Amino acid sequence: MPFPDSLLQALNKRKEESLFRVLYKNKGLIDFCSNDYLGFSRSATLGTIADTHDAVYGTNNGSTGSRLISGNSEAIELLEHKIAHFHNADAGIIYNSGYDANIGLLSCIGKKDDVFIYDDLIHASLHDGMRLSHAAYYKFRHNDIHDLERLLIANKAGGNVYVVIESVYSMDGDSAPLQEIARLKKLYPFQLIVDEAHATGVFGNKGKGLCNAIHLEKESFARIYTFGKALGVHGAIVVGNQLLKDYLVNFSRSFIYTTALSPHSYSSIDAAYDLLDKTTEIEKLQHNISIFKSLTKFFPAILPSESSIHCVIVPGNNEVTEASRVLREKGFDVRPIKSPTVRTGSERLRICLHSFNTETEINTLCEVMKELRILK
Repeated sequence: MPFPDSLLQALNKRKEESLFRVLYKNKGLIDFCSNDYLGFSRSATLGTIADTHDAVYGTNNGSTGSRLISGNSEAIELLEHKIAHFHNADAGIIYNSGYDANIGLLSCIGKKDDVFIYDDLIHASLHDGMRLSHAAYYKFRHNDIHDLERLLIANKAGGNVYVVIESVYSMDGDSAPLQEIARLKKLYPFQLIVDEAHATGVFGNKGKGLCNAIHLEKESFARIYTFGKALGVHGAIVVGNQLLKDYLVNFSRSFIYTTALSPHSYSSIDAAYDLLDKTTEIEKLQHNISIFKSLTKFFPAILPSESSIHCVIVPGNNEVTEASRVLREKGFDVRPIKSPTVRTGSERLRICLHSFNTETEINTLCEVMKELRILK
């Protein structure tokens, strides 16, 4: 059978616009692109702890079914309680990925007459969850409290209003104005949903996230913590109260209709939280963030960020692709972010800092970017 012409045209258009995606192999380059902020994915200690948990979760290769059929256990429910307690919530429900968690949450809570009001830069998975719901959705300008308030005023009447934000934004690295948003909750009736994917393991007491760092955990209706970034494993959890968990078990399609994670995956998640509770890698990461900021503070092409994510604006898809290619030739794995993922003219190199990056690596990267006129 020939490949459908409409699909071939779409692929060719991607190539013509320098948007064609390919899978890269890491060939021993210095990692400045992964979300492994604390180096947990390469941690022998995490693996050792996970091995000790295997007996608790079982030694099957697979879970054999969904959580509602054969994929559940007392150990998994205790793990959900442990993680929810760690994040100062009453209950939690584990999903197979952050994407599953976001679409599973938003798609089932958004009813007819309900409204999602969301930050312009939220993750694609949150967009997809809203689109799968029956609710209306309206965006406010990124981190613009006045624009958010305008929409809250316009949507006073009717059903439930959900404000959807990330605590740290994945493509800019900046943080949401959580305290200002919390103050709006005193004026307008809305439920706050916070995706803490890129704040987990980076901010807060023992890496509990940005809501924890500024004491606003109780202001949220739901928070999402993913395990595939700083925690170095896989999966995610939605935390809130017990009623929210009960609702998701009954109505969240990406939870109900999928095979549960393997027993060893739950062991690894458990081990990652054990390690997070006692690690010193968070302090090392914060030290490296400070070094990078001090080396780049006088360059306007760098977007302001206190997180692990730092972006250098290199306008143009061809230009940012070339900048990334040159850095790879110099030994640095730094990936380009192109439009339409970001707005045209704001294409950027996305630099992710880790606890395991050395001061020499960070210094050399900055020097190379200056020499190549990427930093300017």
